Amino acid sequence: MERNTTPELAFVLHDLARLMRVRFDQHARNWGMTRAQCAILMKLDCHPGLSQTELATLMEVEPITVGRLIDRLEASGMVERRPDPSDRRMHRLHLRDAAQPALAKIDAYRASAVEKFRQGVRGEDWDTALRVLMQIKEKIVAEADDVAAQAGE
Repeated sequence: MERNTTPELAFVLHDLARLMRVRFDQHARNWGMTRAQCAILMKLDCHPGLSQTELATLMEVEPITVGRLIDRLEASGMVERRPDPSDRRMHRLHLRDAAQPALAKIDAYRASAVEKFRQGVRGEDWDTALRVLMQIKEKIVAEADDVAAQAGE
């Protein structure tokens, strides 16, 4: 019996994601940050005022992990904790002006990376690949929702 030597989509996607993470880690280190710290800055830029628990849920990590990262970002002056007006036990996370240079570096890297990735790829091929990947993502999310609903029954 002949083995299929065609790369499987899941393995290619896994390798691609790993390579992208490693490359981003290298850049983040050059900026004096970690990928996780950069991810927090990006999340708070899009969703100001999150609690640590909400942020941990979005990042799929434990709240204690986010707490330590926020401690470092707060010490560097990039993030601040503000009391929640309706729950004095909770704090809301907000970016400070000092985070803007780091966000600009992240945005510039992301734009540059996409430009490099697209080199030599026809526009319609890029669009098709993105559309197919989004369809796969939607199916996985729907399946996860179905499993969660069945577990709750």
